[in-house]
Amino acid sequence: MQTKAKSGSFDIRWNRFELALSKRTYIMGILNRTPDSFSDGGLFMDAKDAIKRAHQMISEGADIIDIGGESTRPGAEPVSTDEEIARVIPVIEAISKSIDIPISIDTYKAGVAAEAMKAGAAIINDVTALTGDPDMAGVAAKFDVPVVLMHMKGRPKTMQQDINYGSLIEDIIDSLRRSIDLAVRAGVDSNKIIVDPGIGFGKTVEHNFEILNRLEEFKVLDKPILVGASRKSFITKTLAKSGVSENDIKNSDALMGGAACAAISIAKSASILRVHDVKEMVEVARIADAVNMAAKRHGVRKDDFECFNA
Repeated sequence: MQTKAKSGSFDIRWNRFELALSKRTYIMGILNRTPDSFSDGGLFMDAKDAIKRAHQMISEGADIIDIGGESTRPGAEPVSTDEEIARVIPVIEAISKSIDIPISIDTYKAGVAAEAMKAGAAIINDVTALTGDPDMAGVAAKFDVPVVLMHMKGRPKTMQQDINYGSLIEDIIDSLRRSIDLAVRAGVDSNKIIVDPGIGFGKTVEHNFEILNRLEEFKVLDKPILVGASRKSFITKTLAKSGVSENDIKNSDALMGGAACAAISIAKSASILRVHDVKEMVEVARIADAVNMAAKRHGVRKDDFECFNA
């Protein structure tokens, strides 16, 4: 079930879970069980470390734990379904027994998603927007769970090699609309679909900033918007060009740059942020939410502020 709030946000309820997106921004904490992810690769390959990290993120305010077993960084090599299952299922089983928030499985493989649902996951986060595996839409429909449809041009191994668009935002919207139609035709509840414009996935630095600046245009899809800009290279490249030292960027993981992207995303109507730095992004989200609420109370539209449309 999904209900629209007057603000244009959405609430999603299923099983024992609820995403009350009309009330505040939700934080999705990233947990990668991969040896080669771009930021935290290799840190949580030990199951005990992964479980500990999940509980740490929950204590810091995470609303969703997003678990992935295959890196989707540019140039990443795919892994087998069996290997991906071996990486994620034991952790999902262990975590789901002791937490009260939904676990998301970050995969484009139907077999992995199905096993994750059986193990206790409650959301599917598909970076291919259901185009990577013809059976994925059916799995989402069968388990009747929310599904995140993310735009990606190409596949991780090659996505940064051909990044030409006729019209960036319009092309992404058209692609996501096709994936929404695919999902609904397969029986996915339209009210459980979330869209992600796919920052960093087959986009240039300039493309990523254009997406952030024009994020509100994705509201035409009539779905909650998820943004995943955390620690991505377009932030570090921009900071380096502006004169920030390489050591400072490396030591901070470009935290403040990511915080700026998070605040702007919320101002531009993002409902969910996918992040590495949960504690800090919870603080960013609560302040940005408070600004948005003040604007609503006083009848001021974000469009009235020049700074939101620079």
